[in-house]
Amino acid sequence: MKLLSLVKHAAEALLALCLLGMVVAVFGNVVLRYVWGTGWVVSEELSRLLFVWLVSVAATLTFAEGKHLGFDLVTARLTGKPAAAMRWLTRGLIALALYYLITGAWAQLVVGMDSRSPVMNYPLALGAGAICVMGVCMAVLLALQAVAELRGGSRGESQGDAA
Repeated sequence: MKLLSLVKHAAEALLALCLLGMVVAVFGNVVLRYVWGTGWVVSEELSRLLFVWLVSVAATLTFAEGKHLGFDLVTARLTGKPAAAMRWLTRGLIALALYYLITGAWAQLVVGMDSRSPVMNYPLALGAGAICVMGVCMAVLLALQAVAELRGGSRGESQGDAA
């Protein structure tokens, strides 16, 4: 549990750094354009790349805490075996979606290795890498939820759902 807490804090720090980088890039560019009539050429590319990573890390944290949007009108009223069956069906559908997400992101990552951004000249694989990392992390979290439910330690929901 201490390792999970450390990983969570590291992810939150990465979120803060991405947000700070975006604010500095965009606000600095606005000030430069307004005051001196010039700007940073890298501002748009840098803020776009940081935004992709920010959204990917935030989505992973949200998934880990069980705070993604969900429609539970029916499943919230179920108990016992029907509820367990629905949780496993949901996990299966999420796993299928993650499979497509990861394979698609991997394909874009491979293509992006040979493509470079026009201004900053970074490999475009960095953007697809964020999606790939997000998908793999979510798949690991999904597997951990399934193992926890099989062990009987929880109903298969994350700590965020317990409230």
